[in-house]
Amino acid sequence: MNTVREVEVVVTGAGQAGLSSAYHLRRTGFEPDRDFVVLDHSPGPGGAWQSRWPSLTYGTVHGMHALPGMELVGADPARASSEVISEYFDRYERTFDLRVRRPVDVRAVREGPGGRLRVETSDGDWTTRALINATGTWDRPFWPRYPGQETFWGRQLHTARYPGPEAFAGQRVVVVGGGASGTQHLLEIAPFAAATTWVTRRPPVFREGPFDAEAGRAAVALVEERVRQGLPPRSVVSVTGLPLNDAIRRGIADGVLDRQPMFERITPDGVEWGDGRRVAADVILWATGFRPAVDHLAPLRLREPGGGVRIEGTRAAADPRVHLVGYGPSASTVGANRAGRAAVRDIRRLLAREEPVAA
Repeated sequence: MNTVREVEVVVTGAGQAGLSSAYHLRRTGFEPDRDFVVLDHSPGPGGAWQSRWPSLTYGTVHGMHALPGMELVGADPARASSEVISEYFDRYERTFDLRVRRPVDVRAVREGPGGRLRVETSDGDWTTRALINATGTWDRPFWPRYPGQETFWGRQLHTARYPGPEAFAGQRVVVVGGGASGTQHLLEIAPFAAATTWVTRRPPVFREGPFDAEAGRAAVALVEERVRQGLPPRSVVSVTGLPLNDAIRRGIADGVLDRQPMFERITPDGVEWGDGRRVAADVILWATGFRPAVDHLAPLRLREPGGGVRIEGTRAAADPRVHLVGYGPSASTVGANRAGRAAVRDIRRLLAREEPVAA
């Protein structure tokens, strides 16, 4: 498609952050297809949730916060979260007539004519006065590199492709990563596997007691300070610690959550530490997190020397036309909702100016 279409705002991504942004655009008078468009590369509604592993039930997800304007009620906690949340997002899109276009891959965002941005996609190009980038992290799993990794005879996979615990029956599994996904994988896999080993770069931090609003604000502030400095964001979970619930306590007591320091190399049949100690493995499962999916913004040169995009509120400091929602401190579901509202408020002020704003 060679046609270049014009809108006031392009939203890239239709997960929690993108739908929240689209809702606030609609609520403040922007019309879908006329004033704004939502582009999503996924085959259907649900954002990254539609790719979650089947054993992650709705009752075990960590703090799924409702989208603005419509609560998620009556969901069966035993159902897969991928099903529950995908259905909820689908109802949400239809209820508010957000007209998400999918599957559409956003390939690049670059300077366009007349102070506008040009958004190049698999379904033709758009020019826009403002961009809300809500592409999340799921499409950029982080794979650390270790000596000998290419020699391993077994299977290596990432959380992004975790198939569920039954796939590890009778196998020796090394799980790498100290976050919520790593501990969940271990607790699920242990009853099926022949053996499990848990390794992390840093000792895990377990959080006792309730995680109240004040603790949440403090955690978000720590993440926010990094993006203000132009450093790559850390996840909110990385600064909150792991909740010490009954399942975690059982895992510690049973020896499943017996953390080992990071190995130094990978061998053909397992992993090896600096002191010569070895563990045989059939599978290495990398629960090592994700990085922001922002490569399509590279032509705008938003990255700082520290490696991240410096953010003021939700706005990229290097270009006031670009807002990153669901990035850094707004990566949580409740944070994405608030950031979507803040981005739309800021964009309304930007578009009210008579002269075009260029980077």
